[in-house]
Amino acid sequence: MTSPARSPIHPKDWTTLEAVRALAAEWDRANGDELFPAARIAALHEVRALAGFVDVSTPERTDALVDVLRAIGGADLSLGRVFEGHVNAAQLVSVYGDDAQRQTLARGLDAGRVSGVWNTEPTPGLSIRQDGNNRWRLDGRKSFATGAGHLEQILVTARNETGGKQLVLVAIAGETARADNSGWQVRGMRGTGSGLFDFSDMPIGPEGMIGAPDVYETEPKFSAGAWRFTAVQLGAIEALVRHLRDHLVQTGKGADPIQRARFAACLTETRSAGLWVRRAAHLAETQAAEAIPFVLMTRGVVEEAGLKTMEAAARSVGTASFFAASRIDRITRDLGLYLRQPVPDQARDRAAAAWLEDDCWGDDRWW
Repeated sequence: MTSPARSPIHPKDWTTLEAVRALAAEWDRANGDELFPAARIAALHEVRALAGFVDVSTPERTDALVDVLRAIGGADLSLGRVFEGHVNAAQLVSVYGDDAQRQTLARGLDAGRVSGVWNTEPTPGLSIRQDGNNRWRLDGRKSFATGAGHLEQILVTARNETGGKQLVLVAIAGETARADNSGWQVRGMRGTGSGLFDFSDMPIGPEGMIGAPDVYETEPKFSAGAWRFTAVQLGAIEALVRHLRDHLVQTGKGADPIQRARFAACLTETRSAGLWVRRAAHLAETQAAEAIPFVLMTRGVVEEAGLKTMEAAARSVGTASFFAASRIDRITRDLGLYLRQPVPDQARDRAAAAWLEDDCWGDDRWW
């Protein structure tokens, strides 16, 4: 079968964004398996998406990444979660790695190697111990590890002997026995395969040590980088609005003023969230002073749009929206879980506290 990325409807001179949008539209026509989206990742590699967003330092590149994340999120939230983590890993290695590590990164991206970032861990956490001159070994596990058993390399945080949090790039291709996805029994986001991964006794060398200890939590990059997953979530909310619109038109329910009022509320919430996400992305990528509170507030805006749109779709479509084959059901299940990442109430509280202390809007005070 011809790959969607190489089919005649995808001209060779298309940009990555144009090709991703075409792929996403095709994927959004059916739910697909709730398994790790390996084939879809391969298609993203074919249209240069995996290697295309290491550097988003210009406004044009930032906008392109926003739109690629939205398109992917609207088609497959599990794929969006994996892709966003891959972009995060590539950017971290590019920013904090040395020349040799950046060259290795570039070769891996050209070959379609998929990465991710794992930070969450069960007690006592992941640690590094010395194992000879310029050699170390890892001890411990990571939890909620997106793509465990599927990704080829992973960027993890591990405590060194002095207690610092070191970024370590670990090759995990073929290490499927170390992955345990049995506990990932969830209603949504099943395709991420976010299980446990045991790093015990895995060897690492200096080539795997990315940057100095504690660079991972350097601000504003650490907190403001959350804008990427809000773009993925926004894409899913936009897809819900599209599917709701199609239902209202096809069934004739759009003639009902109550249904129109409900749809109007979804539309305004979602379009407003889109403005916040794009502004958050630009502030984050330029490391603006107000980037962190703006991104944190954006998370709350996107969450509200998602919750209201999910409820509206369920009320308007009714029982049909709960069938397994329904795109509305799949998106709602996935989005309901994804919006919980991580501590959304705390994020909004931090944003509100920052705005109380100072106007975080920027040059145009408040407005």
